[in-house]
Amino acid sequence: MMRAFIALDVPGDVKSQLAVQQFLLPIPRKVDRDHLHITLAFLGEVRDEVLEAVHEGLSALHMPAFKASLSGFGIFGKAKPHSVWAALTPSEPMDRLQAKVERATRMAGADIPARRFVPHITLGRFAAMGPEEAVQLERAVINGAGFRAGPWEVAEMVLYQSTLTPHGPRYDALARYPLRACAGADHPRPS
Repeated sequence: MMRAFIALDVPGDVKSQLAVQQFLLPIPRKVDRDHLHITLAFLGEVRDEVLEAVHEGLSALHMPAFKASLSGFGIFGKAKPHSVWAALTPSEPMDRLQAKVERATRMAGADIPARRFVPHITLGRFAAMGPEEAVQLERAVINGAGFRAGPWEVAEMVLYQSTLTPHGPRYDALARYPLRACAGADHPRPS
């Protein structure tokens, strides 16, 4: 069994901009700069044969590279906030890629929870907070509505192993999957 997820990396200059925002936002537990990413599918604990089938499915996906950018922040857990994130600008190619990844992982036998995809980069997490802290966080997120970063080219996705340690998670890339245009077509082939 291995804990794994599929994600998009974030370029270094965007990570630097996000690190500044992490400093400005009242986040008790900031995500390490090196761990900033966009999760396409969280697989959780999967058996080796499922992971191999996921790898084969992702290897067969065909998508052209596309541009991504960030615009503003959000909070998960409105009544009881538990994380703050940077929002990706709405993007049809991003939504299409995530849907293909989710379909490929389900076909491989991964048990992915059904939920609406909200493309984001988690900046920090926190335990229960009091009403004053929650209001302070909400104000900071609202004040950050004008935050923008990018665009950058999304040219590959990565299958990561996630190992939980006493010092936080460690992410190791297991495989990289380039996004590529399909030969002789303006639109990607269905996979």
